[in-house]
Amino acid sequence: MIIVCILIRLAYSQFYLYDELYLKATESWQRGFTIEASRGKIYDSQGEILVDNLTTSSLIVVPSQIGDSVDTAYKLSQILDCDSSTILEKITKKVSVERIQPEGRQLSEDKASQIDRLKLPGVYLVQDTLRYYPYGSYLAQTLGFVGIDNQGLAGLELKYDEYLSGTNGSINYYMNAKGQNINIYPAQYNYPTNGMNIQLTIDTRVQDVVERELENAYDTYNPDSILCIAMNPQTGEILAMASKPDFDPNDYQNADEEIYNRNLPIWKSYEPGSTFKIITFSSALNENLFDMDEDTYYDKGYEIVGGVRIKSWKKGGHGLQTFREVLQNSSNPGFVEIGRRLGKDKLYQYVQDFGLTEKTGVDLIGEASGIMFSYDNFNEVEQATVAFGQGISITPIQLVRAVCACVNGGYLYQPYIVDKIIDNTNDVIVDNEPILIRQVISEETSAKVRDALESVVTNGGGRNAYIDGYRIGGKTGTAQIASNGTYSGNGYILSFIGVAPIDDPQIVLYIAMDNPKNCVQYGGTTVAPIARKMLVDILPALGIEKVLVQDVKEKTVMDEITYEVDNYIGLTKEEVKSEYYTFEFMGEGNVVIDQLPRVGEEIKVGQSVKIQLGNESL
Repeated sequence: MIIVCILIRLAYSQFYLYDELYLKATESWQRGFTIEASRGKIYDSQGEILVDNLTTSSLIVVPSQIGDSVDTAYKLSQILDCDSSTILEKITKKVSVERIQPEGRQLSEDKASQIDRLKLPGVYLVQDTLRYYPYGSYLAQTLGFVGIDNQGLAGLELKYDEYLSGTNGSINYYMNAKGQNINIYPAQYNYPTNGMNIQLTIDTRVQDVVERELENAYDTYNPDSILCIAMNPQTGEILAMASKPDFDPNDYQNADEEIYNRNLPIWKSYEPGSTFKIITFSSALNENLFDMDEDTYYDKGYEIVGGVRIKSWKKGGHGLQTFREVLQNSSNPGFVEIGRRLGKDKLYQYVQDFGLTEKTGVDLIGEASGIMFSYDNFNEVEQATVAFGQGISITPIQLVRAVCACVNGGYLYQPYIVDKIIDNTNDVIVDNEPILIRQVISEETSAKVRDALESVVTNGGGRNAYIDGYRIGGKTGTAQIASNGTYSGNGYILSFIGVAPIDDPQIVLYIAMDNPKNCVQYGGTTVAPIARKMLVDILPALGIEKVLVQDVKEKTVMDEITYEVDNYIGLTKEEVKSEYYTFEFMGEGNVVIDQLPRVGEEIKVGQSVKIQLGNESL
């Protein structure tokens, strides 16, 4: 009877439970080594590889196959430069397969060869990949880095980890309880699937120059930090982005966390200073609050707002100016007047419309947002200071995006840095296009702004960025560093924002330097020349040709006759006379204290000279 029961049980197992028992048996015998997939590569807009992979080896062990554990641990520790007890603990675990990490991950060719030559039982080398940044610190904070398991930890590596990460493969084999191979079952090789490639909007023709000049400036002026961002104003594409100090992603373990976690062009928030005047000027022009060449403002050196004295950077002020000259001279009192004309509601609304109170939405990790007074706390003094870039805190990318809108016809775009994501069959699965947020100012206003910014470089505070043959516009900035609601006195943030070519903008370039040493503390003196050095190389690289300067032709009888303007300063109102042009008197008093056009400038017959009257004591 017992024999019959056994036979019935065997038959049942053989015919009815065979598949289930076979699966359980093979699962218990099966062992596997992981084959690491390669991450997708990262390219610039021209197809240059920015992030690559190196094929390497990693160490795994099968503890049951190791004969002398102590000897094996000692020999491996000598090659891996670690304590033998650490290795011994790992190779004696009660597991089928153990990966030796981090000591045995992504080994150099020399170490892998040394281990291979030992032919140690139960010790194996498997294929692995090592993330490689061929240009070191180049674009470091933007690209980020990966961890020991090739997972993204910072920058674009983290932001796009799901696309860049591949699917690991494996080698599966069969082994009995004693750790011996079961040769009747062949090993199975499951190929890994590599990650997708990413193409950026970054243009190495621009990035190379930015990296070089930032490094030179960082070494020369020893600032606390320096940053640069370049954008295509017609699309919102980021062409270059960098900051110093930086780090090498190949060796991020030895880098300062505050450096690699802070991508300054999108993270750093500070008062923009006079570069913000472009926003105020554009807003007022869009509201038709003045004619920048006909209307004037007299800068006596200060304005009193709410009992607060707001000074001009120039002692005694700039005198009588057109509003174009108010921008050229970066006159703070002049911008107080522009802010006054805009009024609280309009100025506040334009700050919001230019996107300065919200994140830009750029596809990068760590973006900060600006800090602006609440509407209820935006009173007379705040209105005056914000008009010239003080009392508002914004990020470089917010400022650059807003200035792009000022010069591209008035269109505010969402910045972006990833152009395409391409799968392993070379199909484009993500193809980013420019995203228009809104139109902030009219195209007519934008044309006027471009004209005004060009005159800042040709005749104003940005003249150190002038390049013969290229039409460049721009604005300088010199901002005190604010800390805990007060100005620390610990240096300035010097900056310059440039637009080129001004008649058809292809690049907006912004540079800011925090607390530089051993230099003149003005953006126009120190930073504008850095921008010039960059643009001298960038513009030809982008295929932007120089403008041929036409020879000055001789006058003919058909040309309009002009006369040089005489000097009227110091004369009384009654003494101001001319048979060639008329006069427009402004101000109170009987003595001429200023005039436009200036002495020696030419004026057409019939045009008027603006005369500012005042008291002789002024």
